[in-house]
Amino acid sequence: MGYVLLAGAIACEIVATTCLKYSAGFTQLGWSVLTVLFYIACYVCLSRALLTVDLSVAYATWCAVGIVVTTIISALLFHEQLNATSIAGIALCVVGVVLLNLNPTAH
Repeated sequence: MGYVLLAGAIACEIVATTCLKYSAGFTQLGWSVLTVLFYIACYVCLSRALLTVDLSVAYATWCAVGIVVTTIISALLFHEQLNATSIAGIALCVVGVVLLNLNPTAH
């Protein structure tokens, strides 16, 4: 159940961050409200996930998946440019999370 809640936290964080971009610095009320609600849901799910998932694994996974998916969304929805350096950085995040999850003492 912990990993299901972690997935929920990741999904809510990605939605919240996307809404944050649409909120235009919290000047758009609807998007601003959605941002706050999804961030609250994100942290509720993450806090519950931490009851059964190690903090190091949960936080690293949450961050890395959020970075990768948010970067893809920013390129697709907002036409933000990716370059070799940003792609390398994302790849390093993914490698780090995989290595952390392979560590048997972290579970």
